[in-house]
Amino acid sequence: MIPKVCILKSDGTNCDVELAYAFDKFGAKSQFVHVNQLRNKSKKLKDFQVLALPGGFSYGDDIASGKVLAIELLSFLKEELQNFVDKKGIVIGICNGFQTLIRTGLLPFDHLGKMEATLTNNSSGHFECRWVKMKLQKGKFPWIKKEEIIDIAVNHGEGKFFAPDQVIRKIKDENLVFARYVNEKGEPTQLYPQNPNNAQNAIAGISNVTGRIIGLMPHPEKFVDITQHPNWRRQSASWRISKPHGAIIFENLIQLAKSS
Repeated sequence: MIPKVCILKSDGTNCDVELAYAFDKFGAKSQFVHVNQLRNKSKKLKDFQVLALPGGFSYGDDIASGKVLAIELLSFLKEELQNFVDKKGIVIGICNGFQTLIRTGLLPFDHLGKMEATLTNNSSGHFECRWVKMKLQKGKFPWIKKEEIIDIAVNHGEGKFFAPDQVIRKIKDENLVFARYVNEKGEPTQLYPQNPNNAQNAIAGISNVTGRIIGLMPHPEKFVDITQHPNWRRQSASWRISKPHGAIIFENLIQLAKSS
């Protein structure tokens, strides 16, 4: 089976083409779907195995990043979205998509309509657009095969994961963090610039308890070809890689979708 991926678009989405390219390159079949097509029922989530929310600036990030799109999803598509999740559909939100999933309540605890965390302004006070290191952590996530550190691009102004202490404790107790920003030693860090936004617990990406709803601030779709990395020409012994690091995420997600 070739998994079908719904690349959800709205006004201001601008990383949709890169995301579709990444899914298609590693074995899925993507289709661009505007949120209005879901609202008017010309497209239906049940026809897809993966719902992907790309990065960008949905609705100009009015009010807060991802807020208007989250309200739209909750106001008009809440039941369809819940049915998709209940039937083991995979949901991934990257950057603005992650912000949207947090504001719908799907992350961290799959409580649609109940926002329990946020992604707020970077502590640096400015937009972060560069490469960082992120560690994938194995744990309960069915699509992470091993722990490894990857190079990944960030492009955001509101990427600081923040939540009340009790929510952070629950996230830790339920082992929902699958990716953290790390320093040159591979250790989670709060220090800038390795942690580009001062996210609590160095959180770069989280999942719900099933591991099938996924959100992360960095952009894996921006490193699915070797030539996308700024150091690709060097290929020295200290840097040489055999596979673009974003491929690790997309190959494993697609395999999960095939096995569902």
